[in-house]
Amino acid sequence: ERNQADVSEAKAGRTDLIFLIRFRHCCLLRNQRCLLAYLYDRLLRIRALRWEYGSVLPNTIQFHMSAEEVEWFNRYKKSLATYMRSVGGEEGLDLTQDIKPPKSLYIEVRCLKDHGEFEVDDGTTILLKKNSQHFLPRWKCEQLIRQGVLEHVLS
Repeated sequence: ERNQADVSEAKAGRTDLIFLIRFRHCCLLRNQRCLLAYLYDRLLRIRALRWEYGSVLPNTIQFHMSAEEVEWFNRYKKSLATYMRSVGGEEGLDLTQDIKPPKSLYIEVRCLKDHGEFEVDDGTTILLKKNSQHFLPRWKCEQLIRQGVLEHVLS
């Protein structure tokens, strides 16, 4: 507002204000660039949360996000789900699985907290109780490992 007022005065003939107007304008542009860089970094971090935690964010993380960021996360989640359904045949392709190439298809996991029943591909259900150990397909339990429910037991 001060810049606009000074611009109207400069148009009226006060040329000594031109340098001040330019300085303020450069400061505004710098602040705008800094804000955009900050917002873009937040956006990249929120996008990475989808790949790390899956489609449901923990409340502790969601608490630190604004309503617009939560909305953007939900739109990104839906867009990613639509894309994954469109590739890979009838069932789609889950791109969030196997972020690192697996060494074996089955892994031994230990349950860190009570989670309840967990269904495997063949239809059997396994009760995931705290401190219980299971031998499960990697791709079925990788999401739970990222969420902190299971822990990969290294032999």
